[in-house]
Amino acid sequence: MRRVSTRLGELDCQVVDAVPEGASPELAVVLCHGFGAPATDLVPLAMELVDLKPELGPKVRFVFPAAPISLSALGMPHARAWFNLPQEVLMGQERDWDKFAGSTPDGLVQARRGLMSLLSALSAATKLPYGRIALGGFSQGGMITTDVALRLEEAPAGLCILSGTLISQDEWKQRATKRTGLPVLQSHGRFDTVLAYGQAERLRDLLTDAGLPVEFIPFNGPHTIAPEVLERMAEFLHKRLVNR
Repeated sequence: MRRVSTRLGELDCQVVDAVPEGASPELAVVLCHGFGAPATDLVPLAMELVDLKPELGPKVRFVFPAAPISLSALGMPHARAWFNLPQEVLMGQERDWDKFAGSTPDGLVQARRGLMSLLSALSAATKLPYGRIALGGFSQGGMITTDVALRLEEAPAGLCILSGTLISQDEWKQRATKRTGLPVLQSHGRFDTVLAYGQAERLRDLLTDAGLPVEFIPFNGPHTIAPEVLERMAEFLHKRLVNR
């Protein structure tokens, strides 16, 4: 698979695909890394997903954006973030999840703008409408892609929330009612000490109550992406590829 570093909209990206020379992708998949990860953290997922579902290889373009905030000032020169998080969340000590779910994190608006600019540039470059672009991410990357998926003028092809959680609860609840039918794949570890498992269930219920079909994958593990989740994700993306 080819890998190219480029800039789309306001964000630096790694673009990975095996689309034949001269051909256009039939589906684009944008996957956003989590807080404190390097920009390239999720890039290996492209090959893993294609290995699991080879039909994705010649038809799907994977895009891995770098979050806009550098955490070098915290002594992590390669780490990045989409927006700021409370210290208690970062330390796995958050207990007031009701407060966190209702909050709009500092920097979310700017991150939203950056990701939307990427999607606009990607759509223009590939000639794909938003309905042929799937969004997803791990942890904080799942939060920003959920926020954007609920705001785009046109619904994306699908949404993958990997160990994400609920924020901006009132606004998400209102906007979700306008996304009825948007397919969602959501996974979360039952032993996640960073983002509570119960909060993932709350997010799932908010989306399903609004009419979004959510394939929810719980697993016995911590704050991670489990192998069985990748298998289901490959199937999920294949469905988005063939369903027009």
